[in-house]
Amino acid sequence: MENIALIESFSEFKDDKLIDRVTLMAILEDVFRSALKKKYGEDDNFDIIVNPDKGDLEIWRNRVVVADGEVEDPNQEISLTEARKIEPDFEVGEDVSEEVKLVDLGRRAILALRQNLISKIHEHDNTNIFKHFKELEGEIYTAEVHHIRHRAIILLDDDGNEIVLPKDRQIPSDFFRKGDNVKGIIESVELKGNKPTIILSRTAPVFLEKLFEQEIPEVFDGLITIQNVVRVPGEKAKVAVDTYDDRIDPVGACVGMKGSRIHSIVRELGNENIDVINFTNNDQLYITRALSPAKITSIKLDEENKTAEVMLKPEEVSKAIGRGGHNIRLAGQLTGYEIDVFREGVEEDVELKEFSDEIESWVIKEFSRVGLDTAKSVLEQELEDLIRLTDLEEETIREVVKVLREEFEE
Repeated sequence: MENIALIESFSEFKDDKLIDRVTLMAILEDVFRSALKKKYGEDDNFDIIVNPDKGDLEIWRNRVVVADGEVEDPNQEISLTEARKIEPDFEVGEDVSEEVKLVDLGRRAILALRQNLISKIHEHDNTNIFKHFKELEGEIYTAEVHHIRHRAIILLDDDGNEIVLPKDRQIPSDFFRKGDNVKGIIESVELKGNKPTIILSRTAPVFLEKLFEQEIPEVFDGLITIQNVVRVPGEKAKVAVDTYDDRIDPVGACVGMKGSRIHSIVRELGNENIDVINFTNNDQLYITRALSPAKITSIKLDEENKTAEVMLKPEEVSKAIGRGGHNIRLAGQLTGYEIDVFREGVEEDVELKEFSDEIESWVIKEFSRVGLDTAKSVLEQELEDLIRLTDLEEETIREVVKVLREEFEE
């Protein structure tokens, strides 16, 4: 009964863990073998018998009987006199099995056993948690805000598992309080020092894709497939959808009557502006759709270098570029083409790179980033719009405009 009582005292916290008794007994055997090896130097001559049904564990030490005074290894050998205290009819050369009581290991050893057992069970739990969440990578998950830090929000799920939502995986407009439920995608799961680190993301494109699956039955059922998703989290997104069923309008099904279906997704993403377009293998048509709401006059493609020269009427250029250059940038990411915008009817324009001796390259690059590649494309914009579109200082923009105007005044 001593062994049973001690084992129960060791495993009293079992019910709070996701661990069955059989697994617990296997861990116990491993822990006790470590203790035996530490006390006796080896454990290969010990038998550990586990009875998970009764919660019992027996330890037996096997030794060979030798003549009195000839014991060289006390762990492997026992003197005839000591052996006959166990059974009076033992003879030299026979094997002796003697039960080892847990209390015989000593109080300090038992305390060490308990700590080792707790450590092993935590390790077992962490392994199970890691495997569980590894299978959930790429899936939507919801957890509650537990602690708000400067660089991350710490969440807890219903099972008390800790999940991290880093600052750079949050939508810029996100604002959470302790106790709020947060939805995101399980982006990655790693073991760090035997402890699983679970990263949640609200900025990953796959989060938007999974929200479509969750909110739109035709996407969940596979009638509508999502071909590609690109995002500027919290600002704008483009989703290309397709269907094998000609009776279905994939865009209409995703958006719903007056935006009813997509509204909950937009709200979840902090009012992110979502463009849903029909996917096509026709690159010209695909680019045309991707640059919506701008109306394109013509497109010239270089399929080998994946570049597209798009001609638009002057009043359509700002629509194609979009606020902060998001529309043209996302259209390029969606289609895989580098898109250059040209204004219809504009002649004798000069590319900005021709001014590299007067305008620094990083400034030219910033204008190009928002689709302003030529002198006139910059000059046609109001100063306030240039400040809003780019990350440049007002003084820098004024200097650029001055240089460009001098070119045409000449």
